[in-house]
Amino acid sequence: MTTRGEAATHQFGIETAAHSDAQITRRWDFWVDRYRATGMVIPLHDDNPTQRFAYVTVAIIAINVFVYFFLQPHSGVDRDLGISKDTAFTYEHAAIPCELHQGEPITVREVNTSDCNAAARADSREIFPDKNVWLAVLESMFMHGSILHLAGNMLFLWIFGNNVEDHLGHIAFIVFYFFVGAAAMGAHYLADPGSTEPVIGASGAIAGVMGAYLVWWPRARVLTVIALLLFIPVYLPAAVLLAIWFGSQFVTSFNPNSNVAWLAHVGGFIAGAGVALALRGLLGPPRRPVQPAQPPEWGWGR
Repeated sequence: MTTRGEAATHQFGIETAAHSDAQITRRWDFWVDRYRATGMVIPLHDDNPTQRFAYVTVAIIAINVFVYFFLQPHSGVDRDLGISKDTAFTYEHAAIPCELHQGEPITVREVNTSDCNAAARADSREIFPDKNVWLAVLESMFMHGSILHLAGNMLFLWIFGNNVEDHLGHIAFIVFYFFVGAAAMGAHYLADPGSTEPVIGASGAIAGVMGAYLVWWPRARVLTVIALLLFIPVYLPAAVLLAIWFGSQFVTSFNPNSNVAWLAHVGGFIAGAGVALALRGLLGPPRRPVQPAQPPEWGWGR
């Protein structure tokens, strides 16, 4: 799930770290975790075997896990900025619509006032002057707000990504993944180009993968846990599962405290489906399975 990093409420160089930034971080993680835990549908397995091992999908998962556990700080205070180290890391590496709008790193005053304009930049230092604001769009795809945020995204990527990679090929899948991820960020940017809140998470790109899966394998059976059915696993056609997921993004939009960049999900999903439709004539139908799919021994709808 792509999340909007909650804007730091510490006034850089004005207020001190006595305004506990750790509380802000925990509140941000709580909203991410709560949304993930109450998600409407969670896929567990798809009866859709591949011919090739999904090296790129596994590599993307591994990089995301490595970044979260070994690069993203989860404790400590950045004394220079007066915020937690994880918040500082997010501002340094995550995509921020205001920065994309201006083509320059965000300033202290822009963060404090949530005002993205030239006047707010005057006589105010850039928080991270060496930041490449365009590269940050890619870096954001490998950052997550909590373990549940990471785990949920990686589960969705594995269930749907291996088939899309198998159909596209390894190199084309890399290009596709970053393209739909950038398209997802573009959708979020267009909704509020002056936002000073960082955006993190892989799910904009993963939504693009899901959009392609819908076009190529709408009838594939997916073992799914549905919250409304008390988390009992049932088999659903991919088209039904993905339609429920897509619709749930609009439900999320009515919760102002969700901290979920739902437009990024919608934009990524549409971009992925569009690419899949455009390539359907070029690539032809997906390869037929080498062996018939063997369903698991559990779940309804077998």
